[in-house]
Amino acid sequence: MIICVYAGLAVTLAMAFAWVVQRAAGNAGWVDVVWTFSSGIALAGVALAAPGAAWRHILLAALLLVWAGRLGGHVAWRVMKSPEDTRYAMMRAAAGERFQTQILGLLAGQGPVTGLLAISVYLAAAQPALHLRFADIAGVALLALALGGEALADQQLRAWRAKPENHGGICEDGLWALCRHPNYLFEALAWLAYPVIALVPGRPVTWLCVIAPVLMFLVLRYLTGVPPLEAAMLARRGDAYRAYQARTNAMWPRWPSRIR
Repeated sequence: MIICVYAGLAVTLAMAFAWVVQRAAGNAGWVDVVWTFSSGIALAGVALAAPGAAWRHILLAALLLVWAGRLGGHVAWRVMKSPEDTRYAMMRAAAGERFQTQILGLLAGQGPVTGLLAISVYLAAAQPALHLRFADIAGVALLALALGGEALADQQLRAWRAKPENHGGICEDGLWALCRHPNYLFEALAWLAYPVIALVPGRPVTWLCVIAPVLMFLVLRYLTGVPPLEAAMLARRGDAYRAYQARTNAMWPRWPSRIR
């Protein structure tokens, strides 16, 4: 699985470029764009380089490029059309002159994250069965569902923000009524597709494929996703956002209390 190390190194180089870009642009949101596109390309390369059935390699590589194209395109459009992401804006305000050093330290960890994700992709692509199995269909269906759900959540938030009367409020339309971060939920679910495809009874090494969904959930829920975004929302919306937190979960859907 040395190819996974190469994928991590390639993204590390891409993130060095991203640091230069965001510094020149004055908008740290570009690092998310570069990470998504570079990771999609690197992980697609891992899928194509794995042993096993060529049709499975091509399918997984294509799905990874679709994931990168949709998410990267969405983030790039937001970066070009909106002010700096609130997470980075708060980080910039708190760090002051140390911001560029801090963002460089943050970017240094993103290549290794991709390298760990690559393990799950590699094991799915290297699945020894040469024929199409139910697990392949289930994995692809789960990935398609997750990509569609994330796109729907992004579209609902974008449509809500486009209405002037919603300025300064909190989106609770559609999926956003069921949890506070449905886009993060579906992003984490997308990485479950690879264990579904990769796991082979009697081969303990294939359990390494759970690295991707566990890692992405932890990153989104406890590190760079929910905590800084919620801190920003609490600073901007105060008690209104605290009430939203009280009636909805962060990433696990439930009917809000006002519906019950």
